[in-house]
Amino acid sequence: MEATNFKQQLRKTCMEYIVLHAIKHKPSYAPDIIAELKRANLIVVEGTLYPLLTRLKNNGLLTYTWQESTQGPPRKYYSLTDDGQAHLAAMDKEYDNIKTIIGLIDPSK
Repeated sequence: MEATNFKQQLRKTCMEYIVLHAIKHKPSYAPDIIAELKRANLIVVEGTLYPLLTRLKNNGLLTYTWQESTQGPPRKYYSLTDDGQAHLAAMDKEYDNIKTIIGLIDPSK
């Protein structure tokens, strides 16, 4: 597998984890999530983000509220549910386990 393909597959696999972290601390508007990911050098388009947000909401990990906007229609702000917080905590634990495994295999990491 080429490194570029691995990078794409890894990002695709981790996108749920990354988006949950982006929403973790405060209710977030989808364009703001995209901008935050872009600041972190991860380019995500609306066609990728919105289906993921819908799936996470349908799975009970996210909820949303509508907030009035001074510019245009009301905006949908996403936040983690209690189940979403627990799911993210479990994902954090597994991520730490993977880092530990890599560190045991390659101590230079």
